[in-house]
Amino acid sequence: MRRFASWLCLALAALLLAALLVLALALQGQPQVPRRDSVSTADVDRAVNLVRQHDPRHLPPGQPRALSLSERDVDLLVQHAARRWLGADAQVSLQTGRLLLQASFAAPWGRWLNVDVVLRQAAGIPQLERLQVGRLPLPDAVAWPLLRALAARRGLQADAWLALHWIEGVAIAPDALTVSYRIDPDTMPRLRAALVAPDQQLRLRAYQERLAQLTQDNARRASSVAALLPPLFALAVERSADGGDAVAENRAALLTLTFFANRRPLGLLVPAAYQWAQPWPLTVRLYQRHDTAQHFLVSAVLAAEAGTPLADAVGLWKELADAKQGGSGFSFNDLAADRAGTRFGEMAVRDATRLQQRVAAGLRDADLMPEAGDLPENLPQREFVARYGGVGGAGYNRLLSAIESRLDAMPMFQ
Repeated sequence: MRRFASWLCLALAALLLAALLVLALALQGQPQVPRRDSVSTADVDRAVNLVRQHDPRHLPPGQPRALSLSERDVDLLVQHAARRWLGADAQVSLQTGRLLLQASFAAPWGRWLNVDVVLRQAAGIPQLERLQVGRLPLPDAVAWPLLRALAARRGLQADAWLALHWIEGVAIAPDALTVSYRIDPDTMPRLRAALVAPDQQLRLRAYQERLAQLTQDNARRASSVAALLPPLFALAVERSADGGDAVAENRAALLTLTFFANRRPLGLLVPAAYQWAQPWPLTVRLYQRHDTAQHFLVSAVLAAEAGTPLADAVGLWKELADAKQGGSGFSFNDLAADRAGTRFGEMAVRDATRLQQRVAAGLRDADLMPEAGDLPENLPQREFVARYGGVGGAGYNRLLSAIESRLDAMPMFQ
């Protein structure tokens, strides 16, 4: 028995030593991928155009299609996805027949997990060729379960995506990645099911049902962001107190209200939502303006969901598109709503519980956004450039600084 105990102690010591060795090899002192905030309006413009061209709702079933992405397109998509779902910074480079991905995750004790992934071109979707964490290479038998578990913890339905057979091939070249695909009649429901995890669907249902209760008085024609947010965030307080994730609750509340304010059914995101209780349609306003409410809420959702510069870029892209395409023109008023919404969305993640309590107690329009009626709007592109130097010009930066100063002075964002 004494000999057995000795062997057991030696085995435990060996396991402990092996674990320490693994940690020493895996953890590193610096991130190999620096944090990047490089999304431009041109990037967003291209992304929007690609979405329009390849919107599966408008493609004939069974017709073969090809989506070509530049290396920068792929890099930005991966960077955004890594921030949103994995809380990491990532970068991608393309070679002939190979995609190289690097990512950096913050680890305890001020250390970093630096991950290198190599995917090789194959029939269908690319195959994993190599996975290395720090200086520790991982075999396939360990790599795939580890990647799936990490994705699941972050709410990404990895297995559901891999089960989709609509991708017929991926060609990888140094300057582009081309995805060949074919849309079948059941593709959209399966894509939506893969996009929204089951627990997130349950949250969205709870907030849609609360919104349906709030709007059941169909004599009303309009409401405000300041009137609808408090009862939704009061529900977030209740659900968080019952053990819910406060950040996830805030995101679900904002997403539900944003779809409603933009007159889009949640069923576009979750097909089952068409069977849930439906809110009575109302015009949602902020400072008595429907467009201001839309700008605020869309930017809030983007900031809460992504935590990336995408929220700023999308708002700016919208204003530039208005000016270029004969729309309402560039509006510093709308830009102020974008910036206020972005700050609100960031707080919904960064200080989730405190924001819940603050919003649930009641709001006025002035609590969400400073008065911006004095800011120039409806500026055609030529006038915008002549008076303010365009985006980045001296006049533009002066007004943007004034907007930020007004936001800094608001108690909500202090």
